[in-house]
Amino acid sequence: MTASQPPVARIELGGGARSRGRRYGEAAGAQIAVSLSSYGKMFAVCGMNWQQVAERARPFEAVIERAFPQALEEIHGIAEGSGVPFGTLLALNARTELLPPDYHARVAALAGAAPSATGAVNECTSFAVAPSMAASAPGAGAGGSQASVPAVWLAQNWDWLGGQRDALVLLDVTPDDGPRYLTVTEAGMLAKIGCNQHGLGVTLNILRSFDDGQLPGLPVHILLRALLACDSVAQALEFSRLQPHYTSSSNVLMADAGGAVASLECSPRAVRVLEPAQGRLWHTNHFLDQEQAGFDANLVGNNSTIARFGAASELLGADSEPMNLAAAQMVLSDGRAGFDSICRFPNPAVPAASRVETVASVIMNLVTRELWVSPAQPSLGGFVRHQIAAPAASKAVPDAAPPGPR
Repeated sequence: MTASQPPVARIELGGGARSRGRRYGEAAGAQIAVSLSSYGKMFAVCGMNWQQVAERARPFEAVIERAFPQALEEIHGIAEGSGVPFGTLLALNARTELLPPDYHARVAALAGAAPSATGAVNECTSFAVAPSMAASAPGAGAGGSQASVPAVWLAQNWDWLGGQRDALVLLDVTPDDGPRYLTVTEAGMLAKIGCNQHGLGVTLNILRSFDDGQLPGLPVHILLRALLACDSVAQALEFSRLQPHYTSSSNVLMADAGGAVASLECSPRAVRVLEPAQGRLWHTNHFLDQEQAGFDANLVGNNSTIARFGAASELLGADSEPMNLAAAQMVLSDGRAGFDSICRFPNPAVPAASRVETVASVIMNLVTRELWVSPAQPSLGGFVRHQIAAPAASKAVPDAAPPGPR
């Protein structure tokens, strides 16, 4: 992979849930086909075809209907626009919950490799820096008009199988029933990493607990879509806590333009909120909450999550430099731990079907509603800037908060 990788395709969507979903399906047909091929192969390793996976996804439909029904309308629209069955796309949006947690170990067994090399989740590093330690953002606004406004930074390396790079899309969505948002996601899925016009941003780290997979809860990628309809970290946390339970464990690190930062560690057992220290917070792929850590199923043989967390601690700790765009890219580009680094390159010693790398890198300034996306390892460059406007050009937070997801 080189810095010449084409930029992530930006798709503009608008209108009602079904109509914008239909447009999404029409515009991203080629990328959706890549997603279905990639995950079809992964499910096949686990002895399932798409028909069987879709059947297993059916219980999630009622959960989504209760929590955030417009997501189902969006998925129906994608199905109509792409010609892919609704059940397949529902399963794709619940792929985290449906893909067996021992997928990597199964790949290792098929390849005759040591399970400890691929048996754990080694995906994603995220961090947030709030105004208390953020630098000013020179030239951040049009003509540099917001040069004196402190920045709120939220960033992530999305680490996964390299083949999904060709499935990436950047959705620029202006719904009739919620705030405009930008999200970098896998084609056919509603959301992943992104921010909205109110300055709320979300990222994702996959976790594993011994309780995962027992009951159908709100799929995490649907949760991310619902959070992008909120106006603040406070509202996003309230929505997340209202959900009865989650099927699989995950962490959503979020921040908003007002400087609020929180990390939401979800598992079937509990939902816990982590607060920043001196305006900074970072996460990899193991539980930080002490209670949840006792049920962590992702630490045996997993050197990467510990190494990446340690590197982030060194680069983002209290003695580190103030944050800006260049500093954020430097953190995400850190490669000192080799294949266990924050910036991940594929390890040829690992079976190809389990070879994780940094597929994309995203940096957000939530005050200016800017988002930079690299469709490759951040150390290779290639970042492209995108921006959406705040609801009132002169205000970081609206006077009246719109209703969030129901």
